[in-house]
Amino acid sequence: MFRKTLSLMMALSLLATACCPAALAEESTLYVKKVENLPEDFIFGMDASCVPALEASGVKYYNFDGQEEDVFKILADNGVNYIRVRVWNDPFDAEGNGYGGGNCDIGNAVAIGKRATQYGMKLLVNFHYSDFWADPSKQMVPKAWANMEIEEKTQAVYEYTRDCLIQLRDAGVDVGMVQVGNETNNLMCGERIWFNIQYLMQAGAKATREIFPDALVALHFANPEKGGSYLTYAKKMDYYQVDYDVFASSYYPYWHGSLENLAAVLSTVADMYGKKVMVMETSYAYTPEDTDFNGNTIGDGGAIVKNYPFTVQGQANNLRAITDTIVNKTPAGIGVVYWEGTWISVGGNSWEENSALWEKYGSGWASSFSAAYDPADAGKYYGGNAVDNQALFDRYGHPLESLKVFKLMREGNEIAPKADALEDVTLICDLNAPLELPATVNAVMTDDSRQAIPVEWNLTEEQREQMHTGGVKQYVVTGQAGGMEAKCYVSMVEYNYLTDYSFEEGGNGWTWTDLSKADELYVEDKATDSLTGSKHMHFWSAGANTVEFTLEQKVENLPAGKYKFTVSIMGGDAGQHEVYAYVKVDGETVGTAPMSITSYGNWDAGVVPEFDHPEGSEVIVGVYVRCEGAGNGAWGKIDDALLNSVK
Repeated sequence: MFRKTLSLMMALSLLATACCPAALAEESTLYVKKVENLPEDFIFGMDASCVPALEASGVKYYNFDGQEEDVFKILADNGVNYIRVRVWNDPFDAEGNGYGGGNCDIGNAVAIGKRATQYGMKLLVNFHYSDFWADPSKQMVPKAWANMEIEEKTQAVYEYTRDCLIQLRDAGVDVGMVQVGNETNNLMCGERIWFNIQYLMQAGAKATREIFPDALVALHFANPEKGGSYLTYAKKMDYYQVDYDVFASSYYPYWHGSLENLAAVLSTVADMYGKKVMVMETSYAYTPEDTDFNGNTIGDGGAIVKNYPFTVQGQANNLRAITDTIVNKTPAGIGVVYWEGTWISVGGNSWEENSALWEKYGSGWASSFSAAYDPADAGKYYGGNAVDNQALFDRYGHPLESLKVFKLMREGNEIAPKADALEDVTLICDLNAPLELPATVNAVMTDDSRQAIPVEWNLTEEQREQMHTGGVKQYVVTGQAGGMEAKCYVSMVEYNYLTDYSFEEGGNGWTWTDLSKADELYVEDKATDSLTGSKHMHFWSAGANTVEFTLEQKVENLPAGKYKFTVSIMGGDAGQHEVYAYVKVDGETVGTAPMSITSYGNWDAGVVPEFDHPEGSEVIVGVYVRCEGAGNGAWGKIDDALLNSVK
C-alpha cells in the first residue's frame, strides 16, 4: 500500500511539474536572508564580456526550466539589471588574430549592449584604454597611441571614447554608466603620474557627458585593504577637479580585506568628497574543481581568505553579505557587479580540444597571439579560463541556484537551515608534543551559522609517528563527519618561545620603535601577503630615507639553554637598505643575521644561530630595518618570528 501511495504521489508531482514548470523554477533550495532597505534601483550588475566568444566556441545557456535561452534574458529574469562590458582599443595582431579574453573591442560591446537593452538592462561600459587587460600592475598603452605625448593622447582618449559611445547610442543601447579606466591604481594607459592620468580621465568624462549626459561616470580602483590608498586617490581626483560621479572598488574577498574595512574606506570617500560608491567587481567560487584543463586562480589551499565554503550556497552567501554591506553599512552605496558570472568552460574532452577554441575564438583568458602586444605575461602564460569555478552557471551552461540570489535578496528565502559544508581545521603541533586532533568539526549551515558535529579522522599510528619524525612540515589529515569529508591542516613545528609569532593576535608582545617617521607601521590582515595565517607586520613610506625602525620582543620566562632566532621579511622598492635580525642578552647584542628586500613574494629569512641564555638573563629578539627607498616608496612585510631551542 505504501509503495502504491508513493507512486501516486510521484505521478501527481511529475504532472504538476509538467503543467506548471515556471512555478517549480521559482522554488529555491537556497537560503537567503532578506537585505533590508534594498532600493528598487540598486544596481545588480553582471560582467558578461566573454559571452559572444563563448557562444562562437559552442557554449549554450539554459534557463531553470532546462530550455536553451538567450543568456541575457536569463540574467534579466533573475534580477540582473546592468550588464558590464570591457572595451579594449584593438585586441588583435597585424593579421587580425584576437588576443583572447573575449576579443573585447567596441563591436563586441555593441553586440552585447543591444541584447542587454532588449531585455530591459542598462549597459555599463568599461573602457580599459589598452589593447588588452588593464589592472593595478599593468596599464599598457594601446599600440596606436604608443608614441603620443600627453596632450595628443588626451585628445585621442576623448575622440576614441566619444566615437565608441556614438556607436552604442546609434545602435539603441541604453548606457547607464561609463567607467573611465579599469583599476587605475597610480597607472593608466601607460601614464605613471597623476598629473597626466587626470587629463585622460577628464577626457573620458567629457566625451561621456556629451554623448550620454544622463549616464553616471565612474572611476575604478582596487586593493581597498591597503591603508590610506583610497583616500589618496580620492584626494588626487578632488585636487585636479576630475569630473566623475562614482568611486568604484574591486572587492575579491580572497585578497581585499574585510567587509568592515571596505565599508569604512568607501564611506569615508563618500563623506569627504560627495561621491556615490559601489563594488565594481566581485566573485566567489562555488567549487574548487577545474572544468577546462587550464587550472583556476582560486581553489583549495593557498594563501587566500576563505570566508565561505566553496559551494553554491557559499557563493550566494558571499554575494548577499557584500550587498548588505553596500546597502546598509555604506550610505552612498549604489550597486554591486559580479565579474564574468557567465564565463564557463568551452569544449570539454581535453586541453588540446579547448585550446583550439581559445585560439580561434578568443574564449580563453589569452591566446598565443597576445605575445605581439604583451610578450612578458599573456604571451608566456596564455590559455583558458581560470575563473570557470566562480561562474553562476555550471560547465554545461545550466544556471546554478546561486543565480537566484539577486531576486531572493529582495524578499528573502529563509528556509530551514541545513549543513552545507565542513569548516577546515588548522592545527599547529610541536614536533616533541602529542598530536591531539579535535573530536568535532564545525558544519557550515546554509544560513552561515556553525554547528559542531562528531568527526572520525583517517590517521593511523604509523602516520602519526611519521609526522613527528618528518621534521617541520604541513600535513593534510582527512576524515568523515556528517557524510562529508573533513580536512585538518596540521603544521608540525619546533616549539616557539615567542608570543604571537605570526602576529595573528595583532602584535601582542611586540614593540615598534619608529626612528624616521614612516607613513605606515601596523599589523596588516591579508593572507596573500603572509607566511602563516592572515596577519603580518607591514611597513611603507613614500619619502626617501623615511623607513627606519626596530621591531622587538622581550622574551618572558625563557628557560636557560641554547637557542636560535629566525624571522622572515619580504618587500620591494627598498633601494639601498640595511636589514638584519638580532638577539640581545642583558642588553648586549650576541648575534645578528643580515636579510635583504627584493620583490613581492620573495621571503628572506634571517637566522641568528646558536646563542647562550644563562639563567636569569634578559633576552630580547628583534629586527632592524632601514631603507633609502626607490620608485613608489619602500614597503615590506615581516612574519614568522621563531625562537627555538637548540639541543
